[in-house]
Amino acid sequence: MNRLDMWSQKLKTRLKSFRTKLIVAALGCIILPATVMLSIYNVLTKEEIEAEAMRQSEEQLVLLSGYVMNVFDYMIYAANYMQMDADLNALLKELAKGKQYESEKERFEDRFFIISRLDSIKLLGSKVYATILLSNGDSFDNYGTDEYNSQLLWQEPWIAELDQLAGLQTLWLGAAPTVFNTEKMAGGYQLSLVRTLRGQGINPYAYAVVTIMERQVSSILSELGDGEEAFIVDGQSKIVSHPNESLIGSLYEPPSNVLGRSSVQLLRDGDRPYILASKPFTFTDWTLISLTPYEGAIASFNQIYNRVFISQLVTYCLFLVLFIYLTGTITRRLVHLGRVAEKVQRGNLEIRSHIRGEDEIGYVGRSFDQMLDQIKRMILEVSATHQNKREAELAMLQAQINPHFLFNVLNSIRMKVMRKGDLESAEMLSSLSKLLRLTISNKQETLPLHEEAAFIADYVKLMNMRQRQQVELVVELAAETLLLPVPKFCLQPIIENAMIHGLTQRAGTITIQAKLEQPFIAVTVTDDGVGMNEGRLLELRELTEQQREKPDETEYHERQFSSIGLHNVVERMRLKYGEKFHVTIDSEIGKGTSITFYIPSQAVNEDV
Repeated sequence: MNRLDMWSQKLKTRLKSFRTKLIVAALGCIILPATVMLSIYNVLTKEEIEAEAMRQSEEQLVLLSGYVMNVFDYMIYAANYMQMDADLNALLKELAKGKQYESEKERFEDRFFIISRLDSIKLLGSKVYATILLSNGDSFDNYGTDEYNSQLLWQEPWIAELDQLAGLQTLWLGAAPTVFNTEKMAGGYQLSLVRTLRGQGINPYAYAVVTIMERQVSSILSELGDGEEAFIVDGQSKIVSHPNESLIGSLYEPPSNVLGRSSVQLLRDGDRPYILASKPFTFTDWTLISLTPYEGAIASFNQIYNRVFISQLVTYCLFLVLFIYLTGTITRRLVHLGRVAEKVQRGNLEIRSHIRGEDEIGYVGRSFDQMLDQIKRMILEVSATHQNKREAELAMLQAQINPHFLFNVLNSIRMKVMRKGDLESAEMLSSLSKLLRLTISNKQETLPLHEEAAFIADYVKLMNMRQRQQVELVVELAAETLLLPVPKFCLQPIIENAMIHGLTQRAGTITIQAKLEQPFIAVTVTDDGVGMNEGRLLELRELTEQQREKPDETEYHERQFSSIGLHNVVERMRLKYGEKFHVTIDSEIGKGTSITFYIPSQAVNEDV
């Protein structure tokens, strides 16, 4: 395997690890809501930025409108001044009626008075061109004929509209190329308003004309930032004032709902979005309009938003690094436990995790180590049990007499005895032959309980023939216990002890009972012999509860035929039925002894 394959295998292993899955799951649970929240935040922020940009454009237009209104208000103030000055209007009325002068001095004085009043009209240090046209055709101005002949105003087309004005009504004239010689040198346009001067009568006695240069307004409009644009249009969508002089007088085609009303709209010129804000003037049909590129309007907001976003992103990245580090620290013990488990899987039962702590991981590590200790103990116990079982089987094999020759001889003797008519001896030989036949069969380790009982019956017959007094065997097996598989010769040592030690080779009764006592099947051997004292009973109970050591030579010779004894029987039963199998021994002096095997029903069902 080359390095690439090894690296690929390690990567696959890490991707399948609990730590990686935990980190991926946690990051998914964090990133998904964070992404959703960030998307919602972006949408809401963009909407709020758009609304704030439009508010700022509107506020900027209101502020700009205030400055422009200051200029227009001063023009209105100049017109009001000429209309409301009592001394000036009294003199103008007299002149309009054809006042007669006695001398040229008086005429000069009146003319000087009017012109001095007009000369006092100025706008922030800039020139305001004021003109009074009398109804008799005479005129007065504050600029002189070398600047412009005010008598030419009578030729303007708007003169015919002046008689339609009443009271303080004002006629605002749109932008027109300047007529003043000094202004022509700089070029540009002029803005004018006209108001009628009436006395008590209906017919006007004079007309007041106030004119300023358009650049006094456009200089204010040009104060906006780069890319922003502001201008004034009249009711016919004609541009009245614009920082770009070349556009004055041209038509602007705004949305239909802009002229004459205040509005703020987000429009799009191709791929270029912009904010259009409009605000009408109350004294005329003119409208102040500003155009602000949307990107420029939100530039400051974007900077703040980008800074906030970068701060959030940096914080989020730091959080991810901290999260991965803490997750790795927390799961380090789990990874170590996984590696220990992998080594255990390979057969190393000596290794331990040594993971401790008060949390769940510490509990798992401690339990894992305890489990390994218990497995090791169980392996030792199983090995010892198998060893004991093999020794027990060897002892049983050693105890068996090779019966082939003896079995054939016994059959021959039985046939001769029967021919001679000695049926009792023939029956004894038949029982002995059956016993030897069962001993020869080594392939089958267990047999049904009823066959074990039949074997015991033959064994008791043989034992009765060797002693003077007869022992009666009573067998009471419940129907559900007849097929109970039990180890061969498991009852023979019990019956032998009952006949030799319990009944002391005298007459008596031995009873074998088997019945179902859930969750066990109880097999009881009872004799009515001499019984045993309390000390001997306790000693026997303790011996049956301990694992049997290998029988010594003395025990082997004492057992002779069975060679197993009570202790071996108990051990064999435990090997077959498990730890739930147990034995009870009861005895009373003069009344006999009772030994009961409790076989788990579940173990029997599994065996069957």
